[in-house]
Amino acid sequence: MKTFDLIAALDQKNGIGKEGKLPWALSGDMQHFKTITLASSERNKINAVIMGRKTWESILPKFRPLIGRLNVVLTKKADYPFPRGVLKAQSLESAVTLLDNEEYQKKIDHIFVIGGASVYREAIEHPLCRKIYLTKIVGDFSCDCFFPEFEKNFEKIESLSSCSDRGITYSFCTYRRI
Repeated sequence: MKTFDLIAALDQKNGIGKEGKLPWALSGDMQHFKTITLASSERNKINAVIMGRKTWESILPKFRPLIGRLNVVLTKKADYPFPRGVLKAQSLESAVTLLDNEEYQKKIDHIFVIGGASVYREAIEHPLCRKIYLTKIVGDFSCDCFFPEFEKNFEKIESLSSCSDRGITYSFCTYRRI
């Protein structure tokens, strides 16, 4: 079965969202997210992004589905309307199984879990999760949604120098499963 990675941005208290939205607007972080989730090692393949329904809804309609990636949305609402080409799954496990079939194995290079909190929690515990790409933002943004604890099963393997955008300092870190 194919492995997958996580990508997230979080503040100093592991906050990832506030009132259903990102509490920051960092163009460097958005560019990093786009670069990571679009990069494919094979020219004829694309990446898949798995997200919960609330994460899907938090993306501005003009930006969804995320272009150049196969979008898979987790929802238990069988009649939830998605645009053509967006796949639906009831759980992370069913999404990973769906993407493991022969049709998608030929099309998909990497799989990324992109949120939200409950999907991240499930993904971190999943044995197929191999890496976590984090944007660590300096500051407390009074978030109401949080990234789960992960340090006991992952080690930092890369940390890029700090960036600043709109007076907010952040850095990009990569972790791998121990």
